[in-house]
Amino acid sequence: MASDPKILNFEEVAKHNKLKDCWLVISGKVYDVTPFMDDHPGGDDVLLSSTGKDATNDFEDVGHSDSARDMMEKYYIGEIDSATIPLRRTHIPKPQANYNQDKSSEFLIKILQFLVPLLILGLAFAVRHYTKKE
Repeated sequence: MASDPKILNFEEVAKHNKLKDCWLVISGKVYDVTPFMDDHPGGDDVLLSSTGKDATNDFEDVGHSDSARDMMEKYYIGEIDSATIPLRRTHIPKPQANYNQDKSSEFLIKILQFLVPLLILGLAFAVRHYTKKE
């Protein structure tokens, strides 16, 4: 690695997101992996899906070998300016529309929850009574 690393802006790095021009940010370092696209065991789609963001988690989750980590040195081009990396977006669920049942349908549901089991029980007794041999 160079003794005086080049500091790159995240916006500039994010522009390199194509098959013939692919840069990744991993652990604060920037790598030009364009020459490795055809040789990557996971395919070029895996690398392309990690562009335009901090790909550290993507890289670490796979569990790369020590030889893969050593290989990264030849693709190193500089350091990322950490102040330019956008904050991670957190998922904020959309508020759900309140489902307001009117009082009459609420009352009807409660009555049915009570009456249906009683009707089934009554039907069972009636069937038993009329089918019972005397």
